[in-house]
Amino acid sequence: MGSFSMFDRLRTFLTEQTAAEPEPDSPAPDRLQLAAAVLLVEVARMDDVVDEAERQRIAELIRWRFKLSPEATESLVGEALRVTEGAAQWYGFTATINGSFAPRERVMLVEMLWDVVYADGQVHDLEANMMRRVAALLHVSDADSGAARRRAQSRYD
Repeated sequence: MGSFSMFDRLRTFLTEQTAAEPEPDSPAPDRLQLAAAVLLVEVARMDDVVDEAERQRIAELIRWRFKLSPEATESLVGEALRVTEGAAQWYGFTATINGSFAPRERVMLVEMLWDVVYADGQVHDLEANMMRRVAALLHVSDADSGAARRRAQSRYD
């Protein structure tokens, strides 16, 4: 199965699951976009390597979620890579997301994170541990996170 059809299935699912747009008083879109991109990069960095498959998947997901141009997507991913070179503070990024994303959108983000975890073909213990912690910070239940994980995994089976 090609990645395009997998991406189309993810897009269809997420389109059906996505709630309304963020409230007008939410943080600036670039701050929200960076917060989501940083979490995606952080989960990819958990095994100490952001390989090409993970980087490509991050770019696809970010471009799709925020409807960015290829140039804006690469710029955002590059910034997220720079931000995550040091010790990232997940709480600040998850707080930004919690303030702007509806519950369904947070579940969608958890699924996107799981998608990145599976992109390199392996789930490392550190990645799974991060996912539990980030899901909790995003106020996503274990049941919803588990369902998001299974949906992401099914695209790679």
